[in-house]
Amino acid sequence: MSHTDNIDFLCGNVSADENGHLLFAGQDTAALAREYGTPLYLMDEERIRERCRTYIKGLKDAFGDKGQALFASKAASFKRIYEIMKEEKMGIDLVSSGEIYTAARAGFGMEKSFFHGNNKTEHELETAIKNGVGCIIIDSFHEVDVIDQLAEKYGRKQNVGLRIKPGVDAHTHKYIMTGNEDSKFGFGIEDETADYMLQLICEKENLVLSTLHCHIGSQIFELESFAVTVDIMTDYLKKITEKYGISVREINFGGGFGIHYTNEDKPLEFSEYVALIAEKLSENCKKKELGEIGFVVEPGRSIVGEAGTTLYTIGAIKNIPGIRTDVSVDGGMTDNPRTALYQAEYLCTVANKMNEEADTKVSIAGRCCESGDMLIWDTMIQQPAYKDILAVFSTGAYCYSMASNYNRIPRPPVAVTCKGEDKLVVKREIPMDNSKDLVNSLDIALAEYHCNNKNYEKGLSIYR
Repeated sequence: MSHTDNIDFLCGNVSADENGHLLFAGQDTAALAREYGTPLYLMDEERIRERCRTYIKGLKDAFGDKGQALFASKAASFKRIYEIMKEEKMGIDLVSSGEIYTAARAGFGMEKSFFHGNNKTEHELETAIKNGVGCIIIDSFHEVDVIDQLAEKYGRKQNVGLRIKPGVDAHTHKYIMTGNEDSKFGFGIEDETADYMLQLICEKENLVLSTLHCHIGSQIFELESFAVTVDIMTDYLKKITEKYGISVREINFGGGFGIHYTNEDKPLEFSEYVALIAEKLSENCKKKELGEIGFVVEPGRSIVGEAGTTLYTIGAIKNIPGIRTDVSVDGGMTDNPRTALYQAEYLCTVANKMNEEADTKVSIAGRCCESGDMLIWDTMIQQPAYKDILAVFSTGAYCYSMASNYNRIPRPPVAVTCKGEDKLVVKREIPMDNSKDLVNSLDIALAEYHCNNKNYEKGLSIYR
């Protein structure tokens, strides 16, 4: 049995050719590794588009014009992604001036964007307002005055929302739970800090309260947490409507939908989620006499996660008698920190040996000078050898966007496959003696942007 049989269910876009090479979206991964080098992020554009269309159709069927899908930029942020989102008529959420700038450079219409963050700087807020960001989600006390003053400065009535902690403890890793009371995000319902903030917002002449926002966590596989969140948020909306006369036109329920990383993961179909939410929201709105409430959702991982695969070249192989065999690759926590951060799990395969059985138990080690730089623990792959190509699946989310230059390691490139063709959309970083030479066009643009085209060398050093 080829190893393809064990992983095809995971990605739905892999197969093997007659040479035993892994095909990703119909493209020979061994050939792509030769062409672009490794490590290499691969993204399947057709799969990304299909996921966008699934969300848009699901929301339209359930909510009509009252449903809105936003792509969570933090999952993967580069120009091509925003071009795809624009073409697919998605909204976006943003969390930094860098993401705002990248989306703007891609030609994305900022009126369909939401700006998040628990500690936005004044510079970032001004950037958002100058660029016409549609809605700013308030997540700190000082933001209210700052946004109001900036909106007045630029002659705008700025739509804002408030991030709420619904107190829901989603069944996920503690580092990616964000809706419980002990979270750095949002304002509490029980302690009435959310009440205080809403009243403060409504007092401002240049702010328009349009949204209540919540997000209970990431990589969630069950429906109960979402159902409870609908009850809590509509209860709260009923309370503030009656007690303070405050009304909003929509509730943003965030994202958090789980995807396939391993055989054990059992993600829900979006249709299951949206059907539940539509029923619960409709039921709650009628029961609590809230009228029609718009529904916003912010998927990120579930749009790009399974659309990504990372290719590595195998280097050192060390057998530790009685313990394990470590197979080292030419990447690691610099291009994928998720295993080190919160014990994420992945499936992998030797991409040039797909006609061989996965009968060898190994652990996949990164190249960084850290004992904790392990990509995968105790996995079964084909018998590995020096210079084999290793493919790690479901790396489309939170890998490129979280990549670092630890140990001064350059970040990998991103290549996108679409309709049988491949295209480089982010160049590989390379060391240069002359800092004005191209390292990565996006990073240089960001460096210029952050220093407002002044002190170019100092600004560029941030990204070198």
